[in-house]
Amino acid sequence: MSSDETFATAENNCVAKIYERHFHESLERLHGERRYRVFADIERISGRFPAARWRRSDGTITEITVWCSNDYLGMGQHPEVVSALTATALRCGAGAGGTRNIAGNNSPLVDLEAELADLHDKEASLVFTSGYVSNQTGISTIGKLIPDCVVLSDALNHNSIIEGVRQSSCEKRIFRHNDLDHLEALLREAGDRPKLVVFESIYSMDGDVAPIGAICDLADRYGAMTYLDEVHAVGLYGARGGGISERDGVMNRVSVIEGTLAKGFGCIGGYISASRLICDAVRCFAPGFIFTTALPPPIAAAARASVRYLKHSSAEREAHQRQAAATKRALRAAGLPVLPTETHIVPVVVGDAELCKAAADRLLERHAIYIQPINYPTVPRGTERLRITPSPYHEDSHIEQLTAALAETWDTLSLA
Repeated sequence: MSSDETFATAENNCVAKIYERHFHESLERLHGERRYRVFADIERISGRFPAARWRRSDGTITEITVWCSNDYLGMGQHPEVVSALTATALRCGAGAGGTRNIAGNNSPLVDLEAELADLHDKEASLVFTSGYVSNQTGISTIGKLIPDCVVLSDALNHNSIIEGVRQSSCEKRIFRHNDLDHLEALLREAGDRPKLVVFESIYSMDGDVAPIGAICDLADRYGAMTYLDEVHAVGLYGARGGGISERDGVMNRVSVIEGTLAKGFGCIGGYISASRLICDAVRCFAPGFIFTTALPPPIAAAARASVRYLKHSSAEREAHQRQAAATKRALRAAGLPVLPTETHIVPVVVGDAELCKAAADRLLERHAIYIQPINYPTVPRGTERLRITPSPYHEDSHIEQLTAALAETWDTLSLA
């Protein structure tokens, strides 16, 4: 290597270190705030949900019970779902071959969109690669296509919604969480301008439910569109799994329903269901749709099988609600600080980031129970928690083990 090359290499290394210092300092701040994220090496065991294998740092394997999965009904391992995936993979291969604009549609994806439109009693649906993307690109595109639109967004909306609103470049107004009086005041202030009200059906950290019908009443009164995120409800609520809006009989009053295929349906992907015109406009103008590789055919087929199955089977939903209620009762009886909720989400408040991580570590290492700690910015500081999600496959014995493990952890860490 010449002297000039040696000098250039040294200079490049110096520049790299200057930039890397910024990343190091950012990560150190996270460590200092006890918010550095550590992901456990966990492998689900096919056919034995909620059992999984945890690989420790020394390479040894321990079988554990997962208590925080968003595969709420265990549909990711349902025989009909797995069969649809494997059969389609053998027929079509693994990938979609590119964006739908380049590679075209594939039949499993077209069929999935028709299945979702039927689920929500809408004219059409449009599938994205994730629920995050469907919110981010769906809201931003809808907002951009409506001149002078004002977006009214619930204060506890998910980050994907926040990003969608921000990228829409619309004027935004935040209404206090589930506060109808505040929402009405903001709608009144917006006057005759076009308005889009964006909210969720179930808020995943507290497990509370939006007054969808009352929000639709206000939207009708003040001439607003509504955009409802049902990601933590589809598959789980309603006679056919259409979500809280189906359960409450107001599905047809919502302009746009957004959902995910990654939670109640156990696969991956997101979607919007709306009028044919809205879906077509998003399809034609949304960068997050146009420039992204389509959902692979095997995944689309698996998701469709899950949606179809849950339209006709309520056994999973009934067992899910039964075991969620049993879990809440057991934890409350043990004196644990369970937030009251009317849904399947069971938040147990710790209130400190370091202690929350310590509790999760102890549960995993001593009791072979996996619950990921939820810290800021997912929840406000001082409300850190363990978010427990019972499933139909958590038996009464699992609930007893969880209750005993949490009680021991609370006593050991002096959390009571």
